[in-house]
Amino acid sequence: MKEEQAHKAVRERYGKIAKTKTESCGCGCCGGSSSSEEIGYSKGELASVPQGADLNLGCGNPVALASLKEGETVVDLGSGGGLDCFLAARKVGAKGKVIGIDMTADMLERARANCKKGGYKNVEFRLGEIENMPVADNTADIIISNCVINLSPDKERVFQEAFRVLKPKGRIMISDMVLLKDLPEKVKTSVLAYVGCVAGADKKDEYLGKIKQAGFGQVDVVAENHLPETMLSEPDIKAFVEEQKLTKQEIAEISDAVVSIKVSAIKP
Repeated sequence: MKEEQAHKAVRERYGKIAKTKTESCGCGCCGGSSSSEEIGYSKGELASVPQGADLNLGCGNPVALASLKEGETVVDLGSGGGLDCFLAARKVGAKGKVIGIDMTADMLERARANCKKGGYKNVEFRLGEIENMPVADNTADIIISNCVINLSPDKERVFQEAFRVLKPKGRIMISDMVLLKDLPEKVKTSVLAYVGCVAGADKKDEYLGKIKQAGFGQVDVVAENHLPETMLSEPDIKAFVEEQKLTKQEIAEISDAVVSIKVSAIKP
C-alpha cells in the first residue's frame, strides 16, 4: 500500500472513531469495555483520566513500563484520545511536559477537549505525521507509542524521527503489533486488515532491525504476548473475514502470526 493511500485510510478510520464514544479500533488489542484492563491498565489509571480519553486503541500500557521521572519531557506518537498522555502527565508533574502527536484532526480535537476537561497544564497536542514529527531536535527524554507505528507505511522514517527528537541518552518505550510469520497475500493487500493493525505489521526481527538501524542501542523486547483469536471479531477485521470467507483454519493461522510486543531502546 502506498504511503498516501495508507495515511488516507488511517485518517478516515480513526477520524470516524474520534467522532464516536464507544467504537473501538479494528486492531487485535481492542475488545470490549474491559480490554484496556486486559492489556495492562489498572482501574485506577482508567478512572483518573477524563471520560472519553480511553478509546480502546492500544495493545499495551507503555506508560507503566516507561519509568517516567518528574520533570521529563514525553512525546506520544499517535496520541488518540489522550489516555497515555494524561497518565504520563501525572508522572512527570508540573515541571514536566507531554506532547501528543496525531495526524487525524478529529482525534486531535477530541484529545484537546479531554485535556481541557481534565485541566492538564503540562500536556499539548500537535497535528502531524509520525514520519515527520512537529517537534524540534533533542526535545524529548522519552518517546512512547501504543499500537500506532504498525500503521505507518514508512517505519524506518518513524524511528529515524524518534532518534532525532530524543535527547542524548533518551529512550523509547513502545507497545506495538508484529508478525512471527508471513500473512497470506490477501491479508497483506487488504485495506480493512491494514487499518485493523494487522496487514501493516512487520515481522518481529525486521521491526527490531529498523530500530537498530535508526541508531538506537540496548534494543530489548520487554514483553511479548499472543493476541486472542477474538481479535478477529473486531469491526474491520470481521468485515475482512466475511469478505474473504476465511476458514477457521485460516483465521487461526492469522491469529498465531500476530503478537503484541513492548520494546525499549536508548539513544546513545
